[in-house]
Amino acid sequence: MTTTAVPPQASKARGQSQFSVAWAQFRKNRLAQVGGGLLVLLYLMALFAPFLAPAGLSSYSTSNITRFHPPTPLQFRDPETGGLTRPFVYQYTQQLNMDTFINEYQPTKTRCPIYFGVRGESYRLFGLIPGNIHLFGTSAETPNCNVYLFGGEALGRDLFTRTMYASQISLTIGVGAVLVSTIIGLFMGVAAAYFGRFVDTIIMRMVEVLAAIPDLFLLILLRSVFPRDINPIFALYMVLGLLAFINWGGLARVVRGQMLSVREQDFVSAAQALGASNGRIMMRHMLPTMTTYVIVLLSLGIPATILLESGLSFIGIGAVEPYVSWGALLSQAQEGGFASITQRPWVLIPGFFIVFTVMCFQLLGDGLRDAFDPRKRQ
Repeated sequence: MTTTAVPPQASKARGQSQFSVAWAQFRKNRLAQVGGGLLVLLYLMALFAPFLAPAGLSSYSTSNITRFHPPTPLQFRDPETGGLTRPFVYQYTQQLNMDTFINEYQPTKTRCPIYFGVRGESYRLFGLIPGNIHLFGTSAETPNCNVYLFGGEALGRDLFTRTMYASQISLTIGVGAVLVSTIIGLFMGVAAAYFGRFVDTIIMRMVEVLAAIPDLFLLILLRSVFPRDINPIFALYMVLGLLAFINWGGLARVVRGQMLSVREQDFVSAAQALGASNGRIMMRHMLPTMTTYVIVLLSLGIPATILLESGLSFIGIGAVEPYVSWGALLSQAQEGGFASITQRPWVLIPGFFIVFTVMCFQLLGDGLRDAFDPRKRQ
């Protein structure tokens, strides 16, 4: 009689849960870790946006309008001595170009020192904690000095500040809409598979109706039902609800197909024989089989929703003033036409954040997909 020795690694893997094995595989994927780490930084940036931003969301001067102010480079050396000094920027002045009749910005010799932990516009951190301390800014003694790290936009407002606040809207709507649509899709899919023909027919016909209408057209149609001057907060929640409403159909169809096979498994029949309720069977026995698919779906669905929300805001039916998203900021590049590339390319910076966020989610999603796929485990 011969016995086959079980390798230590195999015996150890048998005692691990699926998530433990997936986490071990995920840690081997450096690109996925980088993507996940950068996403953590992006969401921390969104959470602390009022503190990081040197000004308020809609702060601008009515007497000194600085339309499309160029970025102000940070200076760290004294031009006279060449030694290190407190960070500062030069104040800019507007001069009319008599050839093009366009105001041009030219730096002056006036220095605007930058301080950390300065008091400024009041805000509520996390929507709850009141405060007025900002990470950096200029002194109150130099009111005409402003720091434009990303330049200014059409009304002279600081684009860096607007981009920080816009991250709250874009990232929150992306996550919120996908979570809501995932919950709806899971419930509809498992209900269609478990309860049989009548419920299955109703849900699948709803899915077919949603799939037959283009997403963008359906969003515009639903958004047009509400007035344009509604409360901005309500408009944000409405956009989130609309995005969730049109995106659950595909998930419901996939879940239904998977649950039809799971329904015939022995563990489901055993749960029915033991008298388990329908809700317990669906939630505790059938849905957990979709865990891997749902995790990967979330990581890949969030960037798609962020792109969709950015598109809505780009055409003017997403976030409305005084709130703003990356798509709404990017719409100013369209208004400037080709001049947005040749004369004021900094207005394209919000588009970089959109591309960067989507890329990070794609790296994370690919890593999670490989980690949960047994065929790709090392």
